[in-house]
Amino acid sequence: MKILVIEDDPKLAEVLRRGLGESGHVVDAERDGEQGLTAALGGSYDAVILDIMLPRRDGMSVVREMRGRAVRTPVLMLTSRDTLDDVIGGLDAGADDYLRKPFVFRELEARLRSIARRTDTQPQRELREAGIVLDLATRRVHRGDAPIELTARETAFLEYFMRNAGLLLTRPMIENALWERDRETESNIIEVYVRRLRAKLSPGGEPSVIQTVRGAGYRFGV
Repeated sequence: MKILVIEDDPKLAEVLRRGLGESGHVVDAERDGEQGLTAALGGSYDAVILDIMLPRRDGMSVVREMRGRAVRTPVLMLTSRDTLDDVIGGLDAGADDYLRKPFVFRELEARLRSIARRTDTQPQRELREAGIVLDLATRRVHRGDAPIELTARETAFLEYFMRNAGLLLTRPMIENALWERDRETESNIIEVYVRRLRAKLSPGGEPSVIQTVRGAGYRFGV
C-alpha cells in the first residue's frame, strides 16, 4: 500500500515510516495539518494515518475537509486522546478507524489492512495472473506449486505489476507508486528489481511474465 502519515512527532513519524517500509509499504510523511491536507487531496494513497493534535490545522479538520471534497481515502486516526467523545468525534468527522497511543505495531498494520479492504466492493484474498499467485494476507508467492521467496519490496513491486496486468507501466508511474515522494532513486533501480523478479519468478526457465516495451516501460503478463 501507499500510505500518507500526518504526524508532528518526528520520532513517531520515523518509527511509522521505517516499520511500514520494512513491511513493503510506501510511506510519505507530513508534519502539520495544512501540508498533510494538501498531500491527501493531491496524492494517490491507499490509506492515511492521521494524528489529531497537529500544528496549523487539527486532524478533525483535515478529515472533514477530505470528505467534504469527496476524497474517500481510508483514514486511521492515531492519537493519545482516548475518551469516548474523542473516538466518536473522530469517526463522525469521517475517519474509518481510531487507534490510541501507545499502540502495538501489528495491530496498526491489521487496522490499515481492514480499512483498505472496506473501499473494495469485492475484497480480494489473492491475485492470480500469468500463472503467479500472490496471497494478499500472508504475502506468499507461488508459480504453480512452487513457492517463490521475495523480499518485502520485491513483493510490493510484484503486487503493483499484477494489479496492473496487461497495462503499459512507465518508469514515472512505477516510481510514483513504489517509492516515497521525497526519496531519490538510483537511475537503474527499476531495472534492478525487474531483473530480480524475472530471475525469481522463472527459476526453471519458464517464460518471463514481465515484458520490456522498448523505450516506454514494462508490461506484466505472458
